[in-house]
Amino acid sequence: MRQMAADQSRERISIGDLFDTMGDRAISALMLIFALPNAFPTPPGTSAVLGAPLVFLAAQLTFGLKPWLPKVIANRSMRREDFETIVGRIHRWLAWAERMLKPRLAIFAEPPAEYLAGAACLLLSIVLLLPVPLGNILPAITISVFAFGILGRDGLFALIGFVMTAVSLVIAGGVIYGLVKAAIYIVVQWFA
Repeated sequence: MRQMAADQSRERISIGDLFDTMGDRAISALMLIFALPNAFPTPPGTSAVLGAPLVFLAAQLTFGLKPWLPKVIANRSMRREDFETIVGRIHRWLAWAERMLKPRLAIFAEPPAEYLAGAACLLLSIVLLLPVPLGNILPAITISVFAFGILGRDGLFALIGFVMTAVSLVIAGGVIYGLVKAAIYIVVQWFA
């Protein structure tokens, strides 16, 4: 990823480029690539570009399928400079997580628990796509924690991911509920 970000000959980096770079790596590695940048403040539209593949990848993880992306998603791209900024921000976090991972409580990071993690990531990736203020960060972190857990066969990370899923969904649900209530109030006041 750092080589791709530093390649001055590229004007844009597409999701397909990332997908090709990962090759036949695990779905969780691809999910990590698409989720982790959303855990930090990023240029507007990044969650739309990187969030859509998460829906497909999480669904594939849920059902134990091999990774693939439709062309309409694979062709989405961002400026190389924006990609370079994102890679620079997430690099130290990736290094930290790699030091923390170790095989433990594997029952929570392997099938069938892996399929439940996929279902949780599917819900979170849908939340990630919604235009909810500050709604991207916690779901993205949670998906990243699941991805780390599955990659490292670290059940502790997977368990933390399940707890974070509940917290993420409660917070996102509260924000959405508040926005809907505010919209209803405004509409009622408008016609009153």
